[in-house]
Amino acid sequence: MNYKVVFSILGKTMLIEAFLLVLPMLVGVIYQETNYLSFLIPIFALMLIGFPLSNIKSKDNALYAKEGFVIVALVWIVLSLFGCLPFVISGTIPNFVDAFFETVSGFTTTGATILNTMQIEGMEKGIMFWRMFTHWIGGMGILVFVLAVIPANTAGVMHVFRSESPGPSVGKLATKLRFTARILYGIYLVLTIIQIILLCISGLNFFDSMLMSFSTAGTGGFGVLGSSAVTYSSSTQIILAVFMFLFSLNFNIYYLLLIGNVRKAFAIEEIKAYTIMTIVSVVVIAVNIFTSLSNVYLTFGDAIKHSFFQVTSIASTTGLSSTDFDKWPALSKGILMLLTVVGACGGSTGGGLKVSRMLILCKSASADFKKQIHSRAVITPRLEGDPIDDATIRNTRTFLVFWILVVVASTLLLSLDPNIKANLFSNFSATLACIGNVGPGFDFVGPMCNYAGYSDFSTIILSLVMLIGRLEIFPMLILFIPRTWKKG
Repeated sequence: MNYKVVFSILGKTMLIEAFLLVLPMLVGVIYQETNYLSFLIPIFALMLIGFPLSNIKSKDNALYAKEGFVIVALVWIVLSLFGCLPFVISGTIPNFVDAFFETVSGFTTTGATILNTMQIEGMEKGIMFWRMFTHWIGGMGILVFVLAVIPANTAGVMHVFRSESPGPSVGKLATKLRFTARILYGIYLVLTIIQIILLCISGLNFFDSMLMSFSTAGTGGFGVLGSSAVTYSSSTQIILAVFMFLFSLNFNIYYLLLIGNVRKAFAIEEIKAYTIMTIVSVVVIAVNIFTSLSNVYLTFGDAIKHSFFQVTSIASTTGLSSTDFDKWPALSKGILMLLTVVGACGGSTGGGLKVSRMLILCKSASADFKKQIHSRAVITPRLEGDPIDDATIRNTRTFLVFWILVVVASTLLLSLDPNIKANLFSNFSATLACIGNVGPGFDFVGPMCNYAGYSDFSTIILSLVMLIGRLEIFPMLILFIPRTWKKG
């Protein structure tokens, strides 16, 4: 383990968070709020620790996969620990464990909350900005942001990039990794600005438009209202739904469109599969809720609108709600639960298992089945026209096994919670919503409910599950293996 490089990068990231905390403090100044200490204390704490760490020098700057995993896991945990301090100091969320849960939910773009409607809508503007801004920071990735603004002169820094970026494989869009990070954030920023403008046109004020764009861009799910997006106009809901879909696509499509390679952009197999999955889900759910709940959805157009909103919200793992989908028929809820598991595209800001992984699993399983019939046949599964190598298939299957183990373990641990009487389905739904970084689930943690009923023990479990889901399992698991910390 190259401790010096690990702690140097951790220190630089802490300094970045200190700078980012200045923004919500300035928002508080603009709105004439006086709770400066809520931000000044964590800013000074981050600088006090971050400066010495960032100045650590090492003769050997080499990083390997192990260091990459450790850096990613450490950074997300440490920044969440410091990031929750404004909530605690301001008294918005006085319980540290609850504040940590809320911050982890923000950075991992899960959107699960322990706050009720009155607490959300009564929040100071500066604190509200920070709560929503964590979605925007975490959407593209904390360390991707660091790589974009800090010269990446450390050998092997690609391991850090791969460890944080979602999906089974990550490649560079440009020849230099720093330029790749800047391209990604450039696309991310432009799409966010476009959405802010459109939401302002739809009738939202600038502040709410900005915060809801943070939430949508990061596919997070926090809202400025306790009712999420239920009370917004149809035009606002449609804009939110469209951008939830756009941010859930693999960002390679935007890069290819920028360089004029339109044919290749629209030929990406994962995006085609994700689009078909979305369209089919929207139509089936619309028909189901229109025929079963005709007293609620008076026209088929109304059913289509809410179906489109909730499908894009759950598939993108944003988690915003335009209606109480927990009251939908079993078929519609079943589809939404499947979308929670599958999630968005790899290389997007969304969570879940990822469509690319599902394609790899399906194609490799199909090839294995065909070999059972034709034992001598040479059948090679392909994705995007290229052969899927054995290592990718093996890693994808390993990922799925660990994913299932985490879901089972978390569900059982939540069932030990003495503070609530939630049934097994509620705990299973909460686990799926957190590991998929979706936020709302069903029943006890449905779209009109929150996670406040869970004990501190369960809240910590769900916080870890959110981190495991956002960081694609392995960084968090490797962090807690004693062998990881041995030198050499």
